Amino acid sequence: MCGIIGYIGDKEANDILIKGLEQLEYRGYDSAGIAIIDNNQIRINKVLGRVQNLKQRKLIGNIGIGHTRWATHGKPSDRNAHPFLDQRNNFVVVHNGIIENYLELKEKLRKEGITFTSDTDSEVIVHLISQNYHGNLKEAVLKTVKELIGSYAFCVIKNDWQELVAARNGSPLVVGLGKDENFLASDVSALVEHTRDVIYVNDFEIVKIKKDQVKIYDFEGNKKDYNIRTIDWDLEQAQKDGYKHFMLKEIFEQPKVVEESIKIKFGLKKEYSRIIIVACGTASYAGLVGKYLIERIARIPVINETASEFRYKDPIINKNDLIIAISQSGETADTLAAIKLAKEKGAKTFGLINVIDSTIAREVDDVVYTRAGPEIGVASTKAFISQLVTLYKLAFYLANKDTESDDQLKRLKPIIIEALSLNESIKKIAEQYYTHSNFLYIGRNLSFPLALEGALKLKEISYIHAEAYPAGELKHGPIALVSEETPTVAICPQDQVYDKTRNNIEEIKARLGKVISIATIGDERIKEISDNIIYIPKVEEIFYPLVITIPLQLLAYHIADLRECDIDKPRNLAKSVTVE
Repeated sequence: MCGIIGYIGDKEANDILIKGLEQLEYRGYDSAGIAIIDNNQIRINKVLGRVQNLKQRKLIGNIGIGHTRWATHGKPSDRNAHPFLDQRNNFVVVHNGIIENYLELKEKLRKEGITFTSDTDSEVIVHLISQNYHGNLKEAVLKTVKELIGSYAFCVIKNDWQELVAARNGSPLVVGLGKDENFLASDVSALVEHTRDVIYVNDFEIVKIKKDQVKIYDFEGNKKDYNIRTIDWDLEQAQKDGYKHFMLKEIFEQPKVVEESIKIKFGLKKEYSRIIIVACGTASYAGLVGKYLIERIARIPVINETASEFRYKDPIINKNDLIIAISQSGETADTLAAIKLAKEKGAKTFGLINVIDSTIAREVDDVVYTRAGPEIGVASTKAFISQLVTLYKLAFYLANKDTESDDQLKRLKPIIIEALSLNESIKKIAEQYYTHSNFLYIGRNLSFPLALEGALKLKEISYIHAEAYPAGELKHGPIALVSEETPTVAICPQDQVYDKTRNNIEEIKARLGKVISIATIGDERIKEISDNIIYIPKVEEIFYPLVITIPLQLLAYHIADLRECDIDKPRNLAKSVTVE
């Protein structure tokens, strides 16, 4: 995963590129770099680490490209940082994605006398473009893409050529339109400060950008029409508003997100023999909640699949199946690949996506947008709750109970606000546990996916090892991990499996384990078997996941904050996973 930015116009490109990269830094930040043309010379500034390190040096010129990297081939280092030059210093490239046949291409180029300066797959692109150039940059790119196998988006500039040329195949790319200036980026977040008018580049398209002109071609060189779209959110939405971290701000935005997500309407037919949900990470845990809800409410069988595994198991897909893709970014490569496979098999595809006009949103047969707004923190919070609300609505819709669901969901906003009022008490609990190195999370039924999500949040932002299990599975192995040094977060609301979960907590206490219980307010019985209790408001049993989400997020947040972790940009993670 990487972020790409490009600029051409009359302004100095340096600050525009760096500021754009800062907006893209959630996509990766092992290294960063920019290249700017100055008097027919390509000047490069690249650094290991954060984008802000680029500010130590200023380049002059009004056409340039930039890149922030999350390593896939070649370790993070100055030599592996983008942009990359050809041997004659005439061309420079930035690239996002994976070139699957780069080893073969590299060997071929070496035999032709090319010397490589990095360990990356990306560098082959610039050398191929250099070889294929015969006076027309677009034509050189057209020839080059025919040699590449894999998923990619890349942009190239030439030292004496006043245009950007970019290509897309499987990785996101968007053009921003200005007055006597134009932009290119991996994500609209890098563009909104400069323009609201954008063009989404599709797969197998090449875009040629001058300061006053944009042309798009297919991979055969045929000119294509395009649609100009208007972005409906601005950069101010992505500011911290006084919160210490974006993640905390986004946790506290969830009442409003729930309110917005309730407005979602569906146009799907309702007669499906089976539903398959494909997603990754947090979205997959939302999908598991969705499985429980749809099966319980609509009585349709549901399989929740990890998207990264889906294609490789030779899945059985029927034409009367509905395949649901869940993705915050709409760019998750594994989820996109799963959807493409489902379409090949003739199944109906449907997306629960946050980012409008993203790749998955355009790929599926039908889509609803989850209305979470821009989510900047790498660890998903408000996007998760919006996915949950959307799945509740979908379950009721498929069961022909739309009105009933809206009435019930609307009553939840003040309850979620009440759950957020637990912030300070949860912080005090975090102070007792933030030095521990291992955690267990347990839950039953609808609480089990929440245990998985709670453990993931803790892992992502605090770097603490955490495992989640169905509470009933403790005795089948995981109970061996219980000790005073391994606290357990036990999700135990007053639901149909309360007594069974409570019995599991007693098993932990009998082995001297520390227990943080998440329980329903007024539950006195839980006190005798808990070291700490987070009391949540009482709701109808089926809606507990929406309330339980809040304390799990806050507990992970405060533990990470006490450990002085980089909460919004955790190590080794990227917000939008656009490689498989």
